[in-house]
Amino acid sequence: MRLEFTKMHGLGNDFVIIDAISQNIVLRSDQVRRLSDRHTGVGFDQLLIVEPPTRPDAEFSYRIFNQDGNEVEHCGNGARCFALFVQQKQLTRSNPIKVATCNGLLELRVLPDQTVRVDMGQPKVSAEELPASGLSGDAPLHDLQIADETLQGSLVNVGNPHVVIAVDSVDALDIERLGPAVQQSGYFPDGVNVGFLQILSPTEGRLRVYERGVGETQACGTGACAAMVAGVRNGWFESEATLRLTQGPLTLQYQDGQSVFMTGPGEFVFEGSARL
Repeated sequence: MRLEFTKMHGLGNDFVIIDAISQNIVLRSDQVRRLSDRHTGVGFDQLLIVEPPTRPDAEFSYRIFNQDGNEVEHCGNGARCFALFVQQKQLTRSNPIKVATCNGLLELRVLPDQTVRVDMGQPKVSAEELPASGLSGDAPLHDLQIADETLQGSLVNVGNPHVVIAVDSVDALDIERLGPAVQQSGYFPDGVNVGFLQILSPTEGRLRVYERGVGETQACGTGACAAMVAGVRNGWFESEATLRLTQGPLTLQYQDGQSVFMTGPGEFVFEGSARL
């Protein structure tokens, strides 16, 4: 069986997108893992699948798989690429585009400059809603005992679970040590994406994210949204801020108790086919 695909990226966070409307395809976890291999497969951070809608108020359904073959709930950079993909492939003429995920409905609007504004919905900020084990309540910061040190983290669920930790410098960060240490700390039974945020000003920050099932990626859209929510709740950011990731900036807007909005680019890389 041959699989037609499109390779895209959002600020270096790269995806393979499969149109499962025009072609009949069901992938197993081992096939996803083979496709994700950057030496023997196509290579990607996440696999995105465009499917017919599962609810009457959506045009499409949107499924996301990590490199490890596990399905996950949300991907902000992927959502922007998804919107550009379905427009480019003439699968829709709508703008905004309403897309069903396993967690609800996304609204994606392609702007005249071909950036995409995503309504990511209202975040959840309690330990119970993340979920987190051994923590409770919706305090802006929680103490986390990680190995022999105590870190303070903000818990934010933006369709998938994040913990945001403020650091003095993302450049000096040993993310390959701290990222797995936080994920394996026992606090997060469903796993967690770990964001390390450097606050530059009330309207600007820098962010690195160690993602669940992937490792560090060049950018993480949901991670940027989580960092924005944490920044506003802790008084670090105003209601609009720019977060600078490894490959470029995202614009975030958030007011406490409302939806968080993310605006940024998506880029086509190439199209191809793979034998499964």
